[in-house]
Amino acid sequence: MWQQLARTALLTTALLMLGYSSTAMAQQDEQAAREQLDALGQQIDAMAERLSATGQARNSAQQELREVETELAQTHQRLDQLQAERRQLADETTQLRQHRERLEGERDAQYAALGQQLAALYRLGPTPQLKLLLNQSDPAELDRMQAYLNRLTQARQQRLTDIARLDTALVDTEQALAERQTRLDALADELEAQSALLARRTEERRSVVTTLDDRYESEADRLADLSQSREQAEQQLRAIQAELARLAEPTPTTNITRTQGDLPWPVQGSITASFQRRNGVHYNGIVIQASEGTAVTAVHSGRVVFADWMRGFGNLLIIDHGDQIMTLYAHLQQFSARPGQQVSRGDEIGRVGSSGGQASPSLYFEVRHSGEPINPQRWIARR
Repeated sequence: MWQQLARTALLTTALLMLGYSSTAMAQQDEQAAREQLDALGQQIDAMAERLSATGQARNSAQQELREVETELAQTHQRLDQLQAERRQLADETTQLRQHRERLEGERDAQYAALGQQLAALYRLGPTPQLKLLLNQSDPAELDRMQAYLNRLTQARQQRLTDIARLDTALVDTEQALAERQTRLDALADELEAQSALLARRTEERRSVVTTLDDRYESEADRLADLSQSREQAEQQLRAIQAELARLAEPTPTTNITRTQGDLPWPVQGSITASFQRRNGVHYNGIVIQASEGTAVTAVHSGRVVFADWMRGFGNLLIIDHGDQIMTLYAHLQQFSARPGQQVSRGDEIGRVGSSGGQASPSLYFEVRHSGEPINPQRWIARR
């Protein structure tokens, strides 16, 4: 798994690096870029071999926790997608119904106008042109009346054409409404199924966490295992940072260093664990308590280089801001951004959760410079 995570993070950064190249790159530069990417691929393979050699101890309960929490995140994401699609379809349905009402009103107006035109023609009799010829002695008046009749006939034909067009548009609108209603019904069924799946996965997670907790004979044992998990994760983070630092071209700067002390909070809440506070566990970041499902936002623009489950962190997302500055967001319920995605300050990147076996929802937040953790409270704005 760590091989895949490291490979994904590094390959993503390599592709991003190439993405910043000029679109007007000459053919020889493109060849050089491909050769550079091949070289980076070799670095990734070498790193994967090293990670495989060092390995990472995982018991069955931890592996099961990873699988369940990963599926939970995917289920939450699917539910969000379904809800968003349902809202969009509902809006489209409302607009279509309003459009149908406008079409019906326009068609009724066309029918009324056509009726007036037909009534005028009826009053002139079955052969109005002949009557005009027999009853009018003034040739000029005869020409004016003939022009009037011609315009009336053209207007009648235009009304008939408009009515036919409106009838076709109404048929299309009704068909579109029927299709959206069918999709809405299908979405309702899928939402119900996904909600049931979410309930099952949540219960499975509760059972796994209970199994993990039952392994410990004392609180000291639990804290020792947590510290070990964090240390193993720390090794992986340092390995990824080291590989990123060896890239031929660094990630472009986002001038994050100029915002030190003025960054927004990734989520609003109370700090329950401060930087390097020792309560049995060494923290390289801060823990912000917040409600389950609360949106977590990027504190600064950058590129997502990692978004996956990691022991000790649960669902972890890492943003590279350039200048060897990275921010980490852990214990997420789900991801709202994917590796390789460019994000801006304030963009939603995930939701607050309790992944990683946490007892209550919270966000674990780190800031790292050259791979070393630094106090996040020196970077985010004071409240």
